[in-house]
Amino acid sequence: MESYVLRVWLPDRPGALGAVASRIGAVKGDVVGIEILETGAGQAVDELVVQLPDATLVDLLVAEVRQVDGVQVEEVRAVGPEGHDPRRATLETAARLVAATDRPSLLAVARDQAPRSLQAAWVAVIDLDPAITLVAGDRAPSEGWLAAFVHGASSAVSLGGTDGQSSDVIWAPCEGVGLAVVAGRDRIVWRDRERRQLEALAEIVALRWAELPA
Repeated sequence: MESYVLRVWLPDRPGALGAVASRIGAVKGDVVGIEILETGAGQAVDELVVQLPDATLVDLLVAEVRQVDGVQVEEVRAVGPEGHDPRRATLETAARLVAATDRPSLLAVARDQAPRSLQAAWVAVIDLDPAITLVAGDRAPSEGWLAAFVHGASSAVSLGGTDGQSSDVIWAPCEGVGLAVVAGRDRIVWRDRERRQLEALAEIVALRWAELPA
């Protein structure tokens, strides 16, 4: 069996999810996991983990789901050998952050482990004053870009504007220690639950940073 993550927009009405599941079943697919990423404005964004008997059925799966009135498919991606369990990955990241014995290893966990729990292409930790990159994944933008992004985003918040987030890059301050955690990925829009997840990880980074020796 092949496993895929199907991210869909659903109208927030009774029976919509059941109709999607029925279409998945029509192509011999099996829904083995559901995560609600965001709700509002009469719509919900869900991630469905679907098992298919054959990879050649992916296009047919997407076509079937799109037949449901009001449903849009935002993305479909194959599940890697490690599986798809964001909650477990987040707990593992939190455990490793707590277990870090010094600041360099704390930063390394944020860079190397957090992308898996966030389904991010890269994660970076920025020192806000001065604006320098302490650590960043290989696919992260340049240090200058990261510094400019966080400065602009934090300025927007302080002026009472938007939260300073974009569709493909998000950030969260590490309160009290002058750091920020930034995460990015390609094409896939960040949703409310994922933003809150990053905020929780940034809070753990802040607590451990304050506890560990400089």
